[in-house]
Amino acid sequence: MDRKTAADFHPEVLRSFDKYVHGIIDRRGFLDAVAKYAVGGVTATALLETLSPQFALAQKVAKDDRRISASYVEYASPEGSGTMRGYLVQPANVSGKLPGILVVHENRGLNPHIEDIARRLALDNFLAFAPDALFPLGGYPGDEDKARDLFAKLDQAKTRADFIAGAKFLKGLPNCTGKIGAVGFCWGGGIVNMLATRLPDLVAGAPFYGQQPTAEDAAKIKAAMLIHYAGNDDRINAGWPAYETALKAAGVKYEMFKYPATEHGFNNDTTPRYDEAAAKLAWERTIAFFNKSLRA
Repeated sequence: MDRKTAADFHPEVLRSFDKYVHGIIDRRGFLDAVAKYAVGGVTATALLETLSPQFALAQKVAKDDRRISASYVEYASPEGSGTMRGYLVQPANVSGKLPGILVVHENRGLNPHIEDIARRLALDNFLAFAPDALFPLGGYPGDEDKARDLFAKLDQAKTRADFIAGAKFLKGLPNCTGKIGAVGFCWGGGIVNMLATRLPDLVAGAPFYGQQPTAEDAAKIKAAMLIHYAGNDDRINAGWPAYETALKAAGVKYEMFKYPATEHGFNNDTTPRYDEAAAKLAWERTIAFFNKSLRA
C-alpha cells in the first residue's frame, strides 16, 4: 500500500490534526472537525489512524544494528524529577571521544521514532543521548494518545530542569569530548531553544519547528543556532520575527530555513506530514552544522 502524504488530506484536516496532537482539541473535537472531509467510505476515525505514526515502517536503524551500541541509562536530576532515564547510543567499537548530541522528543516522550533518530546520529559518529520526559510517570507508554495524556500531567519546570541535567550528564560522560549540541522536534524544538538560553556551554542548537524563547531569554544564547520551520505552520512561525530580532540584537550566530509547502512535523517520517525532500535537506544541513560546530 502506498504511503499517504500531506497532499492526500484537506488542509483543514491537517490543521485539526495539529491542534489535536498539541492538546488544543481532544480526540472527539478532532473527529467532529474532520467528519465532513471523511468521504468515499473513509471515516473520521480512519483519517486519524492514517495520520498517526507508523513506527515500524519508518525505522531506518534497527535497535540491534551491529554498527551501534545502545543502552538505557539513568542520571541524576536534583533540581528536576530526581532520577531520569535516557537512551544512549554510540557507534560500535568507537575509539576515542565523540561530540555529544542531546535529542529532544516531541510531546509524547521517548517513542520509537526518537530512538531511531538517536541511532541515526550515532551512525554519523556522534554520542547521542535522548532523555524521556515521561520517565517520572512510568516512561513512554507505547501508545501515542496515552503519552499525550501523561505529558499534560508533567511539571514543566521540573521537566526543563531534567533536560538541563541531561545535557550536563552527556557533557560529562568520559567518552564525550565535552562539546555538545542539541536537536529537538516540536515541543523538543522549544526545549532546544530553552537549553540555548540556559546553558552557556551548549555549542550548537538545531530546533525543528520549536516554540521560541522570550527576547529577554534569547539575549543569553551563546550557542550557534540552526533553526528549521515548516512553511504551513502559522502557529509556530508567528513567533519567528521577534525571535530573529532578539538573536540579531544579541549577536547570536544563526541560520534559519523555512521549507515551503511543508507541514509542522515534516521531519517525522512516521506520519503523512513527512516531506521526504525537505526532511532530507534539513537533516543534511543539521549533520553538517553539528560536524562544523562540534568537531572544530
